[in-house]
Amino acid sequence: MALSTVWWLLVGGLMATELLTGSFYLLMLSMGAAAGALSAHGGLSLIWQMVVGASVGGLAVTAWHLKNARRQFLRDVSSNQDIHLDLGESVQVAEWDAQGLALVKHRGAQWTAMLAPGQQPETGTHRIVEMVGNRLVINKI
Repeated sequence: MALSTVWWLLVGGLMATELLTGSFYLLMLSMGAAAGALSAHGGLSLIWQMVVGASVGGLAVTAWHLKNARRQFLRDVSSNQDIHLDLGESVQVAEWDAQGLALVKHRGAQWTAMLAPGQQPETGTHRIVEMVGNRLVINKI
C-alpha cells in the first residue's frame, strides 16, 4: 500500500472521530495529515512527510487554540449571558437615591441596581444588562 493511501486513511479516521466527538482540534490534525498525504504525492521521503504533517497540524491546532483563547479573554464575564442568567430580565425601579443607586426586587430578593453609563435616573421598568459584583447594571426600557 502506498504511503499516500495511509495518510488519506488517517485523514478519514481523524475526520470521522471529529464527527463523533465534536472536537474541532481533530479537524485541525486532519489538515496536517492531508498535508502529509500531499507531500507523499509530491515524492518526499517518509521523514519529510511526517515533518510536514506534524508542522501543519501543530500550527493549525495552535492557531485554533489561540483564536479561542483570545475570544474567551475578550468576552467580558460581567455581561456574559451564559454565566449570568439574569441578563435581559426586567426589574421595576420605584426611586433612585442621591448616589445614583436603587433597590429593586428580583427573584424574590432585594438587589442594589445602578444605571449603565449614559443613562438618566428614571423610575419605571428597566432591563438588566450587566452584573458588577452583586450589583445589577440596568438600562431604561
